[in-house]
Amino acid sequence: MKFFETSKQYSLKKSIYINLRWIGIIGQLISVYLVYFYFNFDFNFIFANLFISIGVISNLYLIFIYKKTQLTDRSAFIHLLIDIIQLSGLIYLTGGVKNPFIIFLIIPSVFASSNLSFRTNSLLVLLTTLSILGLTFISKDLPGPLNDHFHVSNYYIYAIPLALIIALLFLNYFAIIFGAESKLRKDALNKMEEIMAKEHEMLSLGGQAAAAAHSLGTPLSTIKVITQELSKQLKDQKDVSQDIELLASQVERCNEILKRLSLNPDQEDEFIDEDLSMREYLRQIISSFKETSKKEFSLNLEQDLNSKKIYKSIEIVYGLRNFIGNANKFCKNKIFITLKSDNNFTEITIEDDGDGYPNDILSKIGEPYLKSTDKNSGLGLGLFIGKTLLEKNFATVNCWNSQTRSGAEVTIKWKNKDLFNL
Repeated sequence: MKFFETSKQYSLKKSIYINLRWIGIIGQLISVYLVYFYFNFDFNFIFANLFISIGVISNLYLIFIYKKTQLTDRSAFIHLLIDIIQLSGLIYLTGGVKNPFIIFLIIPSVFASSNLSFRTNSLLVLLTTLSILGLTFISKDLPGPLNDHFHVSNYYIYAIPLALIIALLFLNYFAIIFGAESKLRKDALNKMEEIMAKEHEMLSLGGQAAAAAHSLGTPLSTIKVITQELSKQLKDQKDVSQDIELLASQVERCNEILKRLSLNPDQEDEFIDEDLSMREYLRQIISSFKETSKKEFSLNLEQDLNSKKIYKSIEIVYGLRNFIGNANKFCKNKIFITLKSDNNFTEITIEDDGDGYPNDILSKIGEPYLKSTDKNSGLGLGLFIGKTLLEKNFATVNCWNSQTRSGAEVTIKWKNKDLFNL
């Protein structure tokens, strides 16, 4: 059946669901036996136990026969439907909508709303609504002698199912909205973790490359010196001299390759792990963008009064790269980056001369998968990742449209006591 979503995104953890069901079944047993034996109320005790046994059997099926650790969308629907039928049967035997315990009938669909697909949940809501309406007009009387003294207006009787259905729709609507938001955020965080794992892998490879460049530099230099001496000594032997020239060119090529792999030929192999000041962070990031971008970067360091070095955090590097990369992507010609720092605070402002953030997403910046009427705007995933990474490292991030430029503005601010103690 394609009606059901069988994606891993929609599932229930079996163990949690089984435990919740046992709690419900035990509560039903206590209520039925207490009312029948202690209060001596009269109702169909045997059929009530039969309905409870339906829940017990289905739970035993999940424990001993259903081997998966997660209930799929379809399996969860079937078992939640059993819960609705079982509880409706108990309510039918004990007064229908007059029974105050009818409120428990809305629990299965509300429970499913944030875990299962929209279609499955809609069907459960429909079936629950039909059950409530059916119990309004068709049911046994309240257990005696309660029914002898329960006399209310029909307006009150019909108001009960109306209130229940409104509550059912209201709770499901908000659970679906919050559940969808939670799934989007979870997906975005998963992507962020995947990206960070790749960054850590690249950082490790870069460190190995830097170490290789440093370690191989001496032997390659020795080979180069020897080839120069052999070239002088054997310059009259054309066949040999050609081979020596080829060897020298290949040594030079090896040097160039190792320089590129080491990320920065002017630094020693400790470059990857070296602590840097914030201005060096920004210069390196801007330098990496200049290699592939034709846009103009303006870095203002006039108010940079604190040159203290901080631990090189890949989260900060990637967070800053995301915001600077976003400015580079949407600007027209220029990106303006300002670094302000003193003894208490460090602040970075990133502005561009683009069109700025669309007005309909300004209040939602930082959320993943933003929907905007502007077709040229992105999904907001880069902003979400950058904001999350920087806030994780104690930064305060604010985004708005620039008052001095035509484009977007991002302000990233740290307390120095947090920044320098990462």
